[in-house]
Amino acid sequence: MTSPRYCVIGAGAAGLAALQVLTDRGFAVDCFERTDRVGGHWHTDYDSLHLITSRDVSGFDGFPMPADYPVYPSRDQMRAYLESFAEHHGLRERISFGTEVTGVKPVGPAGRDGWDGWTVETSDGDIREYDAVLVANGHLTDPYIPDYDGKFTGKQIHSANYRNAADLEGRRVLVVGAGNSGCDLVVDAAHARLDANISVRHGQVFQPKALFGKPRAELRWLTRLPSFAQERLTRALINIAVGPPTAYRGLPEPVTRNLNKQRPVVNNLLLYWIQHGRITVRPGIERFDGPTVHFTDGSATQIDTVVWATGFKTSFPFLDPGLLTWQERTPLRVAGLTVPVGLERLFFIGLAAPRGPQLPVYSAQAKLVARFLELQQRDCVALSGFFSGRQTPDARIDIVRKVWLKQMDATHKALGPLARGATGGAR
Repeated sequence: MTSPRYCVIGAGAAGLAALQVLTDRGFAVDCFERTDRVGGHWHTDYDSLHLITSRDVSGFDGFPMPADYPVYPSRDQMRAYLESFAEHHGLRERISFGTEVTGVKPVGPAGRDGWDGWTVETSDGDIREYDAVLVANGHLTDPYIPDYDGKFTGKQIHSANYRNAADLEGRRVLVVGAGNSGCDLVVDAAHARLDANISVRHGQVFQPKALFGKPRAELRWLTRLPSFAQERLTRALINIAVGPPTAYRGLPEPVTRNLNKQRPVVNNLLLYWIQHGRITVRPGIERFDGPTVHFTDGSATQIDTVVWATGFKTSFPFLDPGLLTWQERTPLRVAGLTVPVGLERLFFIGLAAPRGPQLPVYSAQAKLVARFLELQQRDCVALSGFFSGRQTPDARIDIVRKVWLKQMDATHKALGPLARGATGGAR
């Protein structure tokens, strides 16, 4: 009988977390990485990127960031940290670099759900069978650009391909999208003394990184409050610190002021440069006409470069989309957003972004999957079927952290009877 062997796809932060946890627990693991390095998008993100969560809460479990890092580490420091993590745990020797996964298919007859394992085909033509596959290619790999009427004749670039202001042509720049990346990039344009514009379709609350001079996640008294109380008090403190969005020229009234019902946008400099007249806020785009951008309020302006900070599509080019159950263009999952509905022995690490530091999320998901694998080595347990019957499937990527933590706690508790032999999900 052959020993179980497992596959991790991707050697970014999520893949490294999965590889470290599984190897530490004695699992035989192969990891495939299409580039020649660990760290994923931290090698290609824009130059000015810094964490929006603080150093002391943002590292992997058991491997803190260096004490000489600033409170909010830079892109280059994050890259160095991930490389040191891989070196410290001896992970490089388990990674096949320059090897892209091109196909992942269930073993066995057509229509099987992965119960018999998975075949993994790579760009070098190799095909291997694995008892389970951990997908850790992330959700920041397939840029999304919305369609608008008309044609824009200036330069266009997606935030995924932007590095610094040298990528911008001309002086008149329009950043489309007011998420964290969009705010950073329009601030980049302002720092370069360009005519910086940002298109904001929907109003939202812009949050400062710190309150009372401390990162918000380090205000223990605040994080210990119940979710509703934490949200209300945080909202009040933000309003005291920076005022309402409508106090800044051009920013619309938020669709909701409830912080739990909107993705957090954390940026101190956007509001600063709006007040200094170096960033102009525009409404949503209606259409293009050559170099002219027409907006939904009837205004128009000429632009040289459009920067699309419009996010990414959830994409797994190596998987048949028909194998997954989709909702709002994202797979439905259970068990702390790790187990796709309808598939066995396939797991997602990092296809969730509970608000706050992300590396501890990857570690926690990897440890949960390690429990799954230990259980499946002993018993024939159909985990997707088991949890889909007990939990409400969820397609979210952005999720309130306390909600996700409750999902994780419920999953670990449900594993207790299974680990003791009550295999209600057995086949």
